[in-house]
Amino acid sequence: MIPELDQLNGSNQTELEKNGEHFEFKAPVTEAVSIGDTIIVGFGDGKIRFFKPDHKPHDIQAHSGVILCMVRSENYILTGGDDGRFLQISIDGDIEEIANFGSRWVDSVAAYKGDRVCSSDNVVYIWSEENEKKSFKHQSTISGLSFSPNGKHLAVSRYGGVTVWERKKNKWTSSNYAWKGSHGKVTFSPDGKYLVTSMQENQLHGWRLSDKGDLAMSGYPSKIKSFNWVGDTPYLVTSGASEAVCWPFDGKEGPMGRKPVCVASGGKQYATFVESLSEENAVFVGFRDGLVLLSEIDEKKNSITVRYPTGSEVSAIVVSESREDILIGDIKGNVLWSSIKPKKNVGKNV
Repeated sequence: MIPELDQLNGSNQTELEKNGEHFEFKAPVTEAVSIGDTIIVGFGDGKIRFFKPDHKPHDIQAHSGVILCMVRSENYILTGGDDGRFLQISIDGDIEEIANFGSRWVDSVAAYKGDRVCSSDNVVYIWSEENEKKSFKHQSTISGLSFSPNGKHLAVSRYGGVTVWERKKNKWTSSNYAWKGSHGKVTFSPDGKYLVTSMQENQLHGWRLSDKGDLAMSGYPSKIKSFNWVGDTPYLVTSGASEAVCWPFDGKEGPMGRKPVCVASGGKQYATFVESLSEENAVFVGFRDGLVLLSEIDEKKNSITVRYPTGSEVSAIVVSESREDILIGDIKGNVLWSSIKPKKNVGKNV
């Protein structure tokens, strides 16, 4: 069962909002990740803020400009900014500068065990567990990075498709997955069988890795800013429409020739961020007006209102690893930090 987050009858706040803490940081929330019971948030003013139960949030000045990207790397985070710095930061706030590219932005970061990866302009840089540094140049500016679940492959999205680098014993080799257009975020399916990108043209494109078969997932009214894998099936859940669009990737053909499941309707508002609860086959969905809903991947079930509209676009939703706390951030720098306390046999879906 997913958490039962009750609404307050006759109130403009949910129970979660009423019991939570509200912060105004005056800079956009750009990224957020969870390590243990700590949620770490990056902002447009270059600050990193740490949220932990029973503690006041504290911050460090990590970058001199916007934090553009962030990923967890074991018990650290990796960040990149428009100040050209690639940093490793501990949950205690200790900063190690891995690289500084000066005026060239660090656009994307990725990690797998001891491998730390970033991109700047059209070059990918890899620092291995042995601290060996490698660099791979590409034909155009890089938009996204993602490791496969087993860490054997690194996907690099760019204009015209994706370059997939394969880790071999003494070297890396590359293969090209081509599709005309500008490719942004990139992800491997949890079973490693598919590769998917979000595109500038309000659509997704994917490839079946076994034979490079193309998958076209179109029809979105706005740009897809966020996607996330949910469940064991699995589903790829995306923003970019008035509902969370959930593409099924089970079976031999994946989503080819099949309709997506659509849940968590925002009415006239478009979804801007999605965050999975994979164990529950459920997803949190944030919208352009600040509304946040929680829904199982089942069109027959109603969603639960987690937060009412605030007038500011949701840019981050993170649940702690213990699943006891949630953080919601938006592009105006507003943050809701609250506990999730499941209750038995109370409340109703809305």
